Parts: sequence; structure tokens; C-alpha cells
Amino acid sequence: MRADGEGSVQVHLEPQITIDNAKVFSVYGKGGIGKSTISSNLSAAFSKLGKRVLQIGCDPKHDSTFTLTKRLVPTVIDVLESVNFHVEELRIEDFVHEGYNGVMCVEAGGPPAGTGCGGYVVGQTVKLLKEHHLLEETDVVIFDVLGDVVCGGFASPLQHSDRVLIVTANDFDSIFAMNRIVAAISAKARNYDVRLSGVIANRSAGTDEIDRFNAAVGLQRLALFPDLDVIRRSRLKKCILFEMEPSAELEAVQNTYLQLAATLWAGTAPLDAKPMRDRDLFDFLGFE
Repeated sequence: MRADGEGSVQVHLEPQITIDNAKVFSVYGKGGIGKSTISSNLSAAFSKLGKRVLQIGCDPKHDSTFTLTKRLVPTVIDVLESVNFHVEELRIEDFVHEGYNGVMCVEAGGPPAGTGCGGYVVGQTVKLLKEHHLLEETDVVIFDVLGDVVCGGFASPLQHSDRVLIVTANDFDSIFAMNRIVAAISAKARNYDVRLSGVIANRSAGTDEIDRFNAAVGLQRLALFPDLDVIRRSRLKKCILFEMEPSAELEAVQNTYLQLAATLWAGTAPLDAKPMRDRDLFDFLGFE
């Protein structure tokens, strides 16, 4: 078995840096599909089940956790730069911020565009968390990962994860991106313990194309979140769904999040999905 990253222009990961005590989930999906909304509300749902939760945003925009913390918190890169990368000078409160119902929030950040690898930042973030013993006091870790998997660096959270959740909509572009994410996870699974948990349908009235694709490649749908205005408004109000004005519509969504958290905590069977070739998927999707 060749070393992870061998033969590619990706960051070489440090296999000795692992997360041992928590259940670790990575959330992937096409850019703009709603991964941060899903991640933050899922973190809140886990916390309402009594779990100690840590959410790690893995996007240079550092906007994964603002509905939990009500602000854009400094990134790990920001605070490292402020001490000239002397990590021994950092305190936990410099880069870990408490949000809704005790959810701990970290924004890894990233290098300036075109100047470095996001995988290095994720690795340094996990290393810092381990050195400060924060991971020893955590039940659930959620990595909220930016956009499509385009290099080994963006796939680096898979090194630390037990299960991957893919967020998709019932459309061509989202499913096309999902297929490529499945391919990336299949590659990482050869060297790491990460496995697919399932698919979350988001901003979708129906799931016919998602379900047809899932059946073809060996995936399963874990939850469906419709395109509701209350979800859009929650982002604008900078809060999670559990803080919004009660309504029957909202209660149904909140219950779906709580059920999803309970299902993931109980454990889902690993999925051995087989991605399609791009051209085969192009022919498979849609209708005349």
C-alpha cells in the first residue's frame, strides 16, 4: 500500500495526529449547498441530546459557526499569525469559542487564495486541539468542509473522520459533485478508517434523482430538509433553527435534526458506494 499522497501534489498528512475519543463526522457537498447550515444545526441537535460538541469550520471564509457564536470568530491562522506562529503562546480561548448550548466552535481558516494548502491548516488545527487536551473532553466532532473535493488538502478532514455525510440537492450539479466526493472518500478509505454514512437532501421538494443515484451507487438518504424560508431567515438573523420563533413547520425541521443526531450517535452501517465515471453519470442523470 503506497503512502497517502504519494504520486500526487497534495499535502502529506501526519498519521500520528488522530482524534481518538470522539465520534467524528465530516460534512461535504457542492459549494453553496448549505453545509454550514446543516453542520451548525446538527451540532446544536447533538448538544440538545446532552453531547459535548466541537464544530470545526474548514473554509477560509470562516463562516461555518457564526449562527452558533453570533459573530465571525478569529481563525486558527489569524491567531497563529498574531503570535508569529509560536504555538506555545496560544491559549485555548484564543481559538476555541463557546456557542449555542455549549457547542465549542473553531474556524481553521486558510492561507490566502493561491498561496498554500487547506490541508495544512486542518492538520495544525487538530494538532493544537490535541495539545490543549480539548479533544479528550468532546463526544462529537463535526468538520464542515468547503466546496467540492479538488485536492488532497481539502480531503484532509477524512484522515480524522469516522463517517462522512454528503449534502446534496435534487439537481444535476449537486449530484455530479456528490459522485466526485464519493470517489475521494473511496480513495481515502484505502488508508484510513473513514467510511460513508449517507446523504442529506437539502433545499429540495423531491428526492427522485437523489434516490435513483443512491440506489445505483450504494448510498442511502438519512434526512430531507425542504427549502423553507425560516431556514433562510435563520441565517440572516445569525441564529440556529432552535432559536427561531416556534411554528409547526419549524418544529418538524427541528425534530428531523434531533432524529438525525440520534441516528448518527447510535451508529450507521458503513456504505461501500461505487462512484460512476463522469460520462456515465452524465448519461444517467435527468430525462429527455
